[in-house]
Amino acid sequence: MIPSMRSLTAEEYVEAFKSFLEHSTEHQCMDEFNKEQMPTIYHQAVPPHEPQSRTLLLGDFGAGVDLKMIRILQAVHPGVFIDNEIVEPNPQHVAAYKELVNQAADLQNVSFIWHQLTSLEYEQQVKERGTHKKFDFIHMIQMLYRVEDIPSTIKFFHSCLDHHGKLLIIILSDSSGWASLWKKHRDCLPATDSGHYITCSGITEVLQSLGVQHRVYELPSGWDITECFSEGDAVGGRMMDFLTGTKNFLGTAPPALRRRLQAALRQPECSSTRDGRVIFSNNLSMIVVES
Repeated sequence: MIPSMRSLTAEEYVEAFKSFLEHSTEHQCMDEFNKEQMPTIYHQAVPPHEPQSRTLLLGDFGAGVDLKMIRILQAVHPGVFIDNEIVEPNPQHVAAYKELVNQAADLQNVSFIWHQLTSLEYEQQVKERGTHKKFDFIHMIQMLYRVEDIPSTIKFFHSCLDHHGKLLIIILSDSSGWASLWKKHRDCLPATDSGHYITCSGITEVLQSLGVQHRVYELPSGWDITECFSEGDAVGGRMMDFLTGTKNFLGTAPPALRRRLQAALRQPECSSTRDGRVIFSNNLSMIVVES
């Protein structure tokens, strides 16, 4: 008897996410943006001669990306004390981040406050306690897919920006394979994936409705999904689990659904073939929002 399909648990998601990062250029793409754009963003966000900078980091992220951003801020404003807060509901992500911080010897003048909460829980806590802090820099990395009310969430965190502050939203591009998959092949995706199918244009529409200035940077990124098409391949199985949000998708999905989704992944609007490998388009949009 074939087991029924179900969503990934938090622990299973972490394992699937690791497989995704190992075979994609997601973090390399973010590194490029950090190198090219973040110094200027930090110069604008933190006033000159300010002794302290307050940053708020939300999201479905790898801790290494955050620490790289912190180091860039240290380089741009040497000697400035960085008051850093992290909002992340996944306990394994929080634990991994803390471990990296404990191993880092170059994070002088940096404090860390950990909130193992969803963005909504954090917002509710702030409003209940009346502790509405202002931040110079807030980032949301790949986390708005799981937010219930995206306009309200963006509005709240935008209100947390200080006078010169910047909000960085990293989201999938409209040119990504994800956008095409969600638009043209939604019926191939299992009902267990309860996230928002949202890309850059959906976020910029919200920002325009709020009347806030923003600019968008588009960066190419790829994800090698070749093993998704290899019968019985464990790595390919974890990739499909991440792609669908489903535990053991290849083993629990009806054969017709599995074949349709695999066929959709091979379409040119989703993937390209390079040296015999299937590279899924994981292009990202970096949206910098003004205070």
